[in-house]
Amino acid sequence: MRFASLLYLAHSLLVISVTKGMLVNAAELDNQCTWNGVQVFDPTVWNPVSAYKYNNYTGPVVGPGSIDHDIIKIVHRMSIEEKVGQMTQIEVGRIIDCNGELNITAVEYWIDKWKIGSFLESPGNHNGLYQWYSPQKFAEMTDAVQRIALAKGSKIPVIWGLDSVRGANYVKGAAIFPAGYATAATFDPSFAYSAGRIAAKDTRAAGAHWAFAPIMDLAVNKLWSRTYENFGEDPYLSSEMARQSIAGYQGDYKNDRSRVAACLKHFIGYGYPFDGQDRSNRHIATHELLEYYVPPFKAAIDAGSATAMESYGAINSEAVVLSSYYLNKLLRKQLGFKGMLVTDWGEINSQATTYFTAKDLKQATEVALQHTSIDMSMVADDQSFNEITIELVKSGAIAERRLDESVARILQLKKDLGLFSHPFADSQLADTVGSAQDIKAARDAARESITLLKNADNVLPLSPYENVLFLGPTLNSTRLMGGGWNVHWQGPSDKEGDAVYQGLGDTVLEGVEKVTGAMPRYMPAVDVEGTRLIDIDAVVEAARSSDKIVIGLGENTYAENGGNIDGLALPWQQLNLVYTVSELTKKPIVVVLIQGRPRGLGSVPTVAQAIVNAYLPGTYGGLPIAEILYGKTNPSGRLPITYPATEAQASSTIWQASYSAYNPQWAFGFGLGYSNITCSNVTLSSDTLSLGSPVTATVSITNNGPYPQKEPVMLFTHQQYRLGYAPDLFRLRDFVKVHLEIGETKTVKLSLKAEDMAFWDRDLTRRLEPAPVNVAINPFTYKDVVAVVQLDGDREQVIERV
Repeated sequence: MRFASLLYLAHSLLVISVTKGMLVNAAELDNQCTWNGVQVFDPTVWNPVSAYKYNNYTGPVVGPGSIDHDIIKIVHRMSIEEKVGQMTQIEVGRIIDCNGELNITAVEYWIDKWKIGSFLESPGNHNGLYQWYSPQKFAEMTDAVQRIALAKGSKIPVIWGLDSVRGANYVKGAAIFPAGYATAATFDPSFAYSAGRIAAKDTRAAGAHWAFAPIMDLAVNKLWSRTYENFGEDPYLSSEMARQSIAGYQGDYKNDRSRVAACLKHFIGYGYPFDGQDRSNRHIATHELLEYYVPPFKAAIDAGSATAMESYGAINSEAVVLSSYYLNKLLRKQLGFKGMLVTDWGEINSQATTYFTAKDLKQATEVALQHTSIDMSMVADDQSFNEITIELVKSGAIAERRLDESVARILQLKKDLGLFSHPFADSQLADTVGSAQDIKAARDAARESITLLKNADNVLPLSPYENVLFLGPTLNSTRLMGGGWNVHWQGPSDKEGDAVYQGLGDTVLEGVEKVTGAMPRYMPAVDVEGTRLIDIDAVVEAARSSDKIVIGLGENTYAENGGNIDGLALPWQQLNLVYTVSELTKKPIVVVLIQGRPRGLGSVPTVAQAIVNAYLPGTYGGLPIAEILYGKTNPSGRLPITYPATEAQASSTIWQASYSAYNPQWAFGFGLGYSNITCSNVTLSSDTLSLGSPVTATVSITNNGPYPQKEPVMLFTHQQYRLGYAPDLFRLRDFVKVHLEIGETKTVKLSLKAEDMAFWDRDLTRRLEPAPVNVAINPFTYKDVVAVVQLDGDREQVIERV
């Protein structure tokens, strides 16, 4: 959600203050600036309740709808300047002074002069005094801004947006959940719900009302730095996770003041940059966009998402932020989105300054307003949008009724969130932030996400009585388990390290100590950037005296452009550590991967006896990883992405054309447990599948021991042929996760609809192609569990069209 990393860096070096409507260099105010610029710990005493109750809303979907009459009356009374102000969002760094405190003069400037209706972001990211703001300190700031908004300018409360993407990750002490693709690995959407529900509560505790989440881009090119933020590569899995995530964030948000407005993002096609670099052009045919990329957004709209965010960059070189097709025809008309639409960071101005899709800022602004339904510009650093839009309206280039349409949606959102009646933070919510209840929820999600990829000779689980040596930087770090969007945008810096958490988190080593009751033997052995081995002779000597060796590999923290890479392979010296220890000791090696995308492993899958993918499990992921390693928890996570074996497979997916080779390191949906699970063949309720007549697939799943096991059961389809259009390799159509005691057999029923089999063609019509369809259960785990159903229908019948 951030483009101006260079602007942020400049802002860190040149703090500005706003006085009397002018930008004044901080050097002119030296006598007022006493802070050295080094952020410190928030001193707020931490004592959350251990447990609390909240309302799990289960009623009808609550979402945006028609505009209330009182809102229409307010809009009609507003001046052009006030309307444009409501459509403008400014980042918090513009209202922080040179001492890291709230600059009241600056707040008054933005609200009184420019009538600003929205602020965003955490002061911890923008030169605030504290590294990580407690809900109390955060609320002091947001409440102070709100009081000014109610007294000056338009006298309308502001709405504050925050990237609460995995819990309220910018609020000190809040439970930071596993990253999105780790949550998807659970194959249990209830974890997406609980992460959203707790994030909403903690965000409101800080006085923010709007979460820029969930992220529903399909993670197609695995080089992409934002792979970890999403719910994987599959349209159906992403849709189910998105649906529950929206329910968690929003619930009955029009009545429940512990909920926030969710934001479906990034619309659309963002996850397939052609070269893997963030914001690169995407080459996606429109019918493929509709087939694969749109369904998660449709699910979120159907779930009532109150807001949406358009995506950075361009599809087929067409700028999304200027596109009538994407933001009017597709989002509003085809998908029926009625909520408020915001740009991503500085995206209108970037059309002139970065993408060269507009002559200048004025042209970019005019086209965005004329051609799309954008309601709010996340500018986020200056008043350019205000100045240009006011000029465009007063000159007649933009009709004032265009502003009315957007401002009505913005004010309706504020009313729905209760800002006109309850504009300030609820101090009681702060007492629940970081509760033991929330930490358990985050750890439970991590427990069920961690995926066992290899376990030769049952080297896992470890025994507490074995002499185990632990190596690698990721095993002794909280921040590396958190990744990006964790305390800060890019995560805690190397200099901040784990100290920034002040004990509010754990590590794998701490988890091992808790599980075994003994301090683990540990040596770092290699730096996280993989540039050098550390004391390798001593490492080899210690390894020779060990029964088994656990090596933690992975990535440093990053987000967006900060995570761009040119190749999938992990840094050489990380891989070399595994090779060296294996070659010189011949001891069993267990590799634990803590990473935001599936990095290339070289020969490690052959050299290591066991491989555990922990994804980014969150700041409380250390104990769950230790429990998996020592058999206290049986791994039940399954890959939500295709794990490439080579660079050429970076964009391989489970739904690619069936004639294309699919030989990844590990397939989508793959994962092992410690128990022997068997599956009976699948039986179908009918041998034909037609519109309006779903077919039920029934299988029996048996746990042959020796541990209790949770097992995701997935139904895939593969159409044997499709006239004129290559069928997908596999498509996930239904799934459920079942718990099996030792020796237990459960009958599982999954559903398949003919409507699922309809596909989009180049004429942008959705239709069926009659043909036999293979129905497979976990095809890369249970071999040959397949039945065949005949898909019936008229290929000329149009089910849907754009």
